[in-house]
Amino acid sequence: MPTRLVRRILLTVGLLCFTLLIGTVGFVLIEHYPWFDAFYMTLTTITTVGYQEVRPLSHAGRVFNSFLIIFGVSAMFLALGAMTQTIIELELQDRYGKRRTKRMIHNLQDHFIVCGFGRVGRNASYEFQRMSAPFLVIDRSEQRVTNAMKAGMLAVLADATQDNTLREAGVLCAKGLIAALPSDAENLFIILSAKALNPKLTVVTRVSEEEAGEKLRRAGADTVFTPYAMAGRQLADALLRPHVVELMDFARSNIGPKVTMEQLCVAPRAGFTSKPLGSLLDLRSSGVIVLAVHKHAGDTVFNPPADFEISAGDFLIVMGERSNLESLEKVLTS
Repeated sequence: MPTRLVRRILLTVGLLCFTLLIGTVGFVLIEHYPWFDAFYMTLTTITTVGYQEVRPLSHAGRVFNSFLIIFGVSAMFLALGAMTQTIIELELQDRYGKRRTKRMIHNLQDHFIVCGFGRVGRNASYEFQRMSAPFLVIDRSEQRVTNAMKAGMLAVLADATQDNTLREAGVLCAKGLIAALPSDAENLFIILSAKALNPKLTVVTRVSEEEAGEKLRRAGADTVFTPYAMAGRQLADALLRPHVVELMDFARSNIGPKVTMEQLCVAPRAGFTSKPLGSLLDLRSSGVIVLAVHKHAGDTVFNPPADFEISAGDFLIVMGERSNLESLEKVLTS
């Protein structure tokens, strides 16, 4: 729509300028008007103002003016019609676009809410989009919301610190929320509101000041990231343990089109209670590396052996080609 709108405006303005130019040049050449008088005569003619002629016209001037009236008035009415159509289309697009967005938000279930489309929220949204996870972006900046929608994301222009905004975003049926506003105080308000509306909601956030991390945890944040502390540790690890950092970057960056790291849940209906890991997959030939098993009780076992028993509700942290991971997921959830 924006490209078509710009093209329509340029064509309209170009048509009017062309008409004014032809009329002005014609009166100068035929009637020998001064340039300003010729322009004024053309302008009053195509706008149907009806003032008297600047100077008496000759027969040739009247013939030229007759064609100018027909062409110029038609061009003016065409320009007015195009601008009216553009305004109506923009109004309808805005109205129906908002209705469509509300309908899509209403249909969301077990989705994620990203509060803030800054540098942190934007990268989190791209990851959700890459994983085809349902999510919604909330931001107070019209430009950021527009950028999110241009990227194919579902986004709304609203204040995420307001309870009504979170309700309309479907926080009651959401799976998780990211509080990524630039202010720790605003993130605190979001966490308090979200947890009050949906105590089961998983909330993650980032803090600018490390001292605010504990306050956000007490407010209900399940995970709090401190970017400066994390960056400092990574810089030190890059010098002290460069090969470890390289491996972790490999796992996080999803290098190549096939290899990735994923967490797979053993569905309660799968019937895998107290079943050894080796009975699900051959750890040598499956192409899947089981890095750890997060037990339903909360314990995490790294590098589990083949006889390690897993139960319904456990999470397997695995790495491998996407096709192999999808096959294992089907086994765990079938």
